[in-house]
Amino acid sequence: MRRSWMVSLVLLSLALPGLAVTPASVPTTPANPLLAEWTTPFGLPPFAEIKPEHFLPAIEQGMAEQKREIAAIVDNPAAPTFANTVEAYDASGELLGKVMSVFQNLVGAETNEALQEISRKTAPMMAAHRDDIALNPRLLERVKAVWDARASLKLQPEQAKLLDETWKGFVRGGALLPPEAKERFRAINTELASTGTKVGDNLLKEMNSYKLVVDNPADLAGLSERVRAGAAEAARKAGLEGKWVFTLHGPSLWPFLEAADNRELRRRIFTAYTTRGDHGNELDTKALVSSIAALRAERARLLGYDTWADFVLDDNMAKTPARVYDLLNRLWVPAKAVAAREAADLQAAIKADGKDFQLEPWDWFYYTEKVRKARFNLDESAVRPYFSLENVRDGAFYVASRLYGITFTELKNVPVYNPEVKAFEVKDADGSHLAVFYCDYFPRAGKRTGAWSSRYRGQYWKNGKEIRPIVVNVGNFSRPAGDTPALLSGDEVETLFHELGHGLASILSRIHYKSLAGPPRDFVELPSQIMEHWAFEPEVLKVYAKHYKTGEVIPAELVQKLQASSKFNQGFATTEYLAASLLDMDWHTLAAPAAPDTAAFERIALARMGMPRTIVPRYRSSYFQHIFGPGGGYSSGYYAYIWAEVLDSDAFEAFKEKGLFDQATAKAFRTNVLEKGGSDDAMTMYVRFRGKEPSVEPLLDKRGLR
Repeated sequence: MRRSWMVSLVLLSLALPGLAVTPASVPTTPANPLLAEWTTPFGLPPFAEIKPEHFLPAIEQGMAEQKREIAAIVDNPAAPTFANTVEAYDASGELLGKVMSVFQNLVGAETNEALQEISRKTAPMMAAHRDDIALNPRLLERVKAVWDARASLKLQPEQAKLLDETWKGFVRGGALLPPEAKERFRAINTELASTGTKVGDNLLKEMNSYKLVVDNPADLAGLSERVRAGAAEAARKAGLEGKWVFTLHGPSLWPFLEAADNRELRRRIFTAYTTRGDHGNELDTKALVSSIAALRAERARLLGYDTWADFVLDDNMAKTPARVYDLLNRLWVPAKAVAAREAADLQAAIKADGKDFQLEPWDWFYYTEKVRKARFNLDESAVRPYFSLENVRDGAFYVASRLYGITFTELKNVPVYNPEVKAFEVKDADGSHLAVFYCDYFPRAGKRTGAWSSRYRGQYWKNGKEIRPIVVNVGNFSRPAGDTPALLSGDEVETLFHELGHGLASILSRIHYKSLAGPPRDFVELPSQIMEHWAFEPEVLKVYAKHYKTGEVIPAELVQKLQASSKFNQGFATTEYLAASLLDMDWHTLAAPAAPDTAAFERIALARMGMPRTIVPRYRSSYFQHIFGPGGGYSSGYYAYIWAEVLDSDAFEAFKEKGLFDQATAKAFRTNVLEKGGSDDAMTMYVRFRGKEPSVEPLLDKRGLR
């Protein structure tokens, strides 16, 4: 399945000769809402009051406040203790975190040139601020004193985990480096922050600038009325009344590739999609991503690691690049074999279609749908009417409610950052408040591609009181078209369930310390991917899959077809994903900090892995935002989806063994996984839930690879 997870205005008081400044002549500046106590329901951000010009001064004040908090820790005359050093350090930066959570979420989902300019300015500022703290020798001295005394402290398990993660954070943050290496370390971090931001900006601009304009109705052959209506609406908004516009956003791109009879137009839009950042113009990203890889390699070597992948994976479940390559290669061979059989089937479909050309990457989606329809008598246009967005969302809520006893109630008249955003209060089975949950599901020019889950506020404890989270799911799903509501594809249904799984890990969190909110990268996808398993279960489909016009429940015959086709095209899906994962690992096992030519590096990497000619990696280097975009959180970690799929496939076996909604199993998953964040060792948490370490066999069966 495809998935796709400004200039600040500063007022200065100038004392000029001959000018008397009196209190009456000083202009009043409106209070910055980012710096005020939010009196909104549930303490939601007051989005309507927040303007771009508020962010830079608020970020600067947040950094200044955290510096004062750090100074208070290091200047404390009392001997270092867990409470006055480690807990105090975890509690620091609350204002900065509050401001940055709003800023970063808006940059991802509701950006504009003003916010992007602030991002370009603050990215290196934030990198320097983090380094000022991580490289503070007096703070390190106090943390080390607590660390050295850990055996005598009698800490609770979560406290011990916080101390361990805090110490590791300083070591991995360069605190033990000699002075000259620290200076280079700082410079690398600043450059990485700026370069990653530039990659994201360039790709968003290129994505929004591309339009495939169709003015001949004959070129729409094969496309459904729903897709045509959506393209006509896009053209109208672009000032091209009477024409049809297709973009690189998923809800426009994939239906076109799957159904448009015009092969040349399919080639053009597919090529545009797979060459983003690769046009040698001002938006080209190839030099940027190469520079990022080289800087990471240098940073890793400064810290004593052979490669960036060694550095990253040392903190993950996988631990070493060898273990990641082993898993990927074990799947690569059978996936390619299945993909080769699929390619032969598509070539046969081309011949049956009266054509004699060789299968190309832009043909794969089109002929896959033809084969799917012929083999399973399954046409996506027959399925979509049962998957209206609201029903699918409510179906995902239903699963969460059945499993964990929680409820979602829509909130009206609360702050939202875009009129399309919906807000829900989530309550536990006993009626207590758990979270506010935002849903933002449609593509916009100010939103980056893909789907993700995030938080405007995390869950933690402060001064003996629990702070409950504000969680958001963001997507780029099919919009309503004309009088037809938003009707989702099977991929989009799966993605909505996936992101709610991430959301549940935030909604149900029960940790004490902010620093322990996130588990390792290769464990974080378990809560999301296990939720996908319920999406197409017949028992669940009967609840939410209802025809948008008639209310008819999806017919059993159609459900059977969905089940029968669940392993269809999995050779392709697995191969394109594994290729991107291997490409990520190849970039980040560079042993020397030299920036290679991106095009040549990718060409050699794909040749080495034996990449099929008819398949393009899910992400090519030039637009691989997961690893090269702002933050680059999945660098040396894109494998995490398949690593976690080993976990989620094995974990779902527990539900299949005891019942889809078995309450004991659900409680065990909630208490041992969803509530724990990163407060314990990942494998320990999994074994507590499952009673054993995971097996790879359920994954192979799920994908039809054996």
